[in-house]
Amino acid sequence: MPADLPSIEATLDAVAGHLGQARRALFITGAGISADSGLPTYRGVGGLYASETTADGLRIEEALSGEVFALRPDITWKYLIQIEESCRGAQPNAAHRAIAWLERHLDRVMVFTQNVDGLHRAAGSGEIVEIHGNLQELACTACSHQEAVADMSGREIPPRCPVCGAVLRPKVVLFGEALPEDQLDRFIDAFQEGFDIVFSIGTSSVFPYIVQPVVLAAASGIPTVEINPLRTQLSDIVDFHIPLGAAEAMTGIVHRLGIGEFSC
Repeated sequence: MPADLPSIEATLDAVAGHLGQARRALFITGAGISADSGLPTYRGVGGLYASETTADGLRIEEALSGEVFALRPDITWKYLIQIEESCRGAQPNAAHRAIAWLERHLDRVMVFTQNVDGLHRAAGSGEIVEIHGNLQELACTACSHQEAVADMSGREIPPRCPVCGAVLRPKVVLFGEALPEDQLDRFIDAFQEGFDIVFSIGTSSVFPYIVQPVVLAAASGIPTVEINPLRTQLSDIVDFHIPLGAAEAMTGIVHRLGIGEFSC
């Protein structure tokens, strides 16, 4: 716990007070929420891709781009497998479970996540917008074949379609590709219906579609909360910035609600 414990405790009290009065909550999550599950973030200290270039001489954003995948799927799959291996065997942590637990006590809880690790699903959250897709779902690049996989261990890389032999790809959004319109529309519709509190958890907040909902909520007087040990461009915009890891912060918040027993 950081040295300014009293101020953090007061912030947790205040956030719990607002959440206790809310009926509809939005949680926007990034890689940081999965850090307590043993997953590395992709940038920064301890990041999977903290260096400027990969072993192939490409920036990771290039290696994981739709353009490179179209030309050299083996390169893109090489780094997709690194991400998949870092997720393999990971279990939801207290932050994922706390969000899922809140569904039993609020009228609506939506998760809008950048993560492709599937941990919100595993924790039991029901209303999830996986805006970047999910690594556990594969689709053929040439035919209509699709399949779900628990992990990629033992698979040929790049994996091949059992129907036509073409390369499979995970149903994720690669760099340079458009966001899935159906998922984006679901989120926009829900946001327009309204939330009583908005959380940003464990995201570096660099993408406009991650930042703008929080900015709009703050401008509309909706309580906004950022949970992140580091500061981002949202830190001076939100009502509350909690400089803790996601699991510690969410556990502290839900334990203050007094609306049921939550077990870490």
